[in-house]
Amino acid sequence: MRKKTVEKNLKKALLDDGNFAWALFEYELEEHLEEYLLSKRADGDKFFFAITEHTNDVAMILIDESDQIHINEDARALLKKLWNGAYRENIQKLIPHIAEQLEAGYLFAAGVKEVSRVRNKRGKKL
Repeated sequence: MRKKTVEKNLKKALLDDGNFAWALFEYELEEHLEEYLLSKRADGDKFFFAITEHTNDVAMILIDESDQIHINEDARALLKKLWNGAYRENIQKLIPHIAEQLEAGYLFAAGVKEVSRVRNKRGKKL
């Protein structure tokens, strides 16, 4: 039952442009920023984001390509820009996995790499 509540709160914040909680960022994410930066660099990620939910509040961070940290609404806005037209579809696919991680007591964190598009024999992008 808790997973459904977490999913609902994530959808509200991430898909419906709901509010984020600054206090939750400070409580659960801020202390991990250095660890996230090191992970992003070590893995060669283009950007990195982390999300948490607690008592109906949601917080997130996004570390961009130049290692600048974006928090909550700014992080969501940048992720939308980075994922362009794929944001909604990507987030809808991720929400059940994010909720599982959060329900199990973990923070959700993901590094994102950029992949070149493959071309067919005629040079057309696939």
